[in-house]
Amino acid sequence: MDIVLASPALNVCEQMALDECLVRARPREATLRFYRWTAGPAVTFGYAQFFSEVRRAAQAHPGPLARRPTGGGVVFHGEDLTFSLVFPSAERPAEIYRRLHACIHEQLARLGAQNRVFDRKLPASAYAPSVHHAASACFSNPVENDLLAADGAKVLGGAIRRFGQTVLYQGSLQLPGARENPACKKAVIDAARVFWATDLTPCRADETLLQAARQLAQTQYAQKAWTEKF
Repeated sequence: MDIVLASPALNVCEQMALDECLVRARPREATLRFYRWTAGPAVTFGYAQFFSEVRRAAQAHPGPLARRPTGGGVVFHGEDLTFSLVFPSAERPAEIYRRLHACIHEQLARLGAQNRVFDRKLPASAYAPSVHHAASACFSNPVENDLLAADGAKVLGGAIRRFGQTVLYQGSLQLPGARENPACKKAVIDAARVFWATDLTPCRADETLLQAARQLAQTQYAQKAWTEKF
């Protein structure tokens, strides 16, 4: 069954852990999940980034830091609508990214959002986790198929990791008020339905899954060995 999964408020390490647990628990089904956050801001950063550089980049942003299981750059989570998709796919990550963001762009346009797809091809160096010994900041440096506002500011970015034939996408929509705006959530749900060509059934995360995520958060994502891995 393909689902929209409701989960309780979690801290940043638990959010990362729950996404990984979903890959393990539902590798052959489509799952969309919106993060519900515990109080306060947080920072996530890409799997391959250097912690010393991330720490410098995040100095002006309060809140705990967590290394994601996916790539990409530093993301500051304050009022963004954060979500993940888990699904089986043999497509290349770049094609997944292009198609998914095109679907979200179309649904946001239906709301009247004046966004555009960043379609300029960039050199491979633009995707590096570190630029001139500084951590790449996801929403400061758009890459191909990100969504931009009318003023050029990046409003949607994401990161992908493939676990065998299962894909994890972690995304952040940073339109004003997006986290508390039901229309933004509906736009993402409708986009996922189009992207997967399937309907999605609302479902609540069961306690077994949540307990596994909390344990993984404690044993991995909250550990210095993971956070400062590189």
